[in-house]
Amino acid sequence: MRDLYARFGGGLATVFLALVLVWLAAMVLAPNLMMIDYALRPNLPPLQQGGPRDVRSLDNFLYLANEGVHRAIFFKTVWASALVAALTLAVCYPVAFWMAQRATPGQLSVALMLVIIPFFINEVLRTLAWFILLAYRGPLNAALQGIGLIDAPVRWQGDGGVLAGMVYAYILFMLLPIYNAIESLDKSQLEAARDLGAGTVRIHRRVVIPHAKAGIATGCVFTFMLAAGSYVAPALLGSPGSRWFTEIIYNWFFEGGDWNRGAAYALTLLVLCLAVVLVTLRVFRVNLTDVAK
Repeated sequence: MRDLYARFGGGLATVFLALVLVWLAAMVLAPNLMMIDYALRPNLPPLQQGGPRDVRSLDNFLYLANEGVHRAIFFKTVWASALVAALTLAVCYPVAFWMAQRATPGQLSVALMLVIIPFFINEVLRTLAWFILLAYRGPLNAALQGIGLIDAPVRWQGDGGVLAGMVYAYILFMLLPIYNAIESLDKSQLEAARDLGAGTVRIHRRVVIPHAKAGIATGCVFTFMLAAGSYVAPALLGSPGSRWFTEIIYNWFFEGGDWNRGAAYALTLLVLCLAVVLVTLRVFRVNLTDVAK
């Protein structure tokens, strides 16, 4: 706060803060307060709204707790989103380390370009590309049959297809925070650890990962939240047996017409994501200031 006022002066800094507060109130606070209000009210016809039956209760939340299928899909979305975050971390960590500590400036430029350019395309189109790739008569099955690994086409759509599509869709949100964290690591520390006899695994476990824990936590939080709230990838790459919780929320709002129950489901997912953020920060022993950096 003091740095802001020192840099821009009292008047301009006040304007910036006011704009931020207005944005937070209009785009974050107000919608969530409305969602809480909807979630606590029953779904009534317009003429009955505000009447004696329009009382706030936890019925919409209790419906989720008692609905076995929806509850199972909710917990499946939780662990599947955690799995997406873990897989994305496994893919991005070695790439981020190479980019930050091993790549030449030219190689780094090419790598960043290859990673960032695909994200100029809409997420729906990128997911459709995976749909085509994983199709029953798609290029993946044709290539695997051509080299003799499979005898007949395989139906890749389902949980595996959703996981693959999400790992690709959110790779940038994991890669860049880890890369930024590892880039600030002094290479002399790695050389000193190697001179003292530490192997590759120990160097990463004792030097690199502790240094990059804020970036890893940030990437895991972003990836989990995006995966848990994703709708496009499960809808396009999933199967009837691989439904995502966001699909149920969508159905309550736009097919069932029950905005109150949909708001309760969405609020439950929001609380889950906030809990995951706090737990992740606690596990990695970082605070919001470290994540913001």
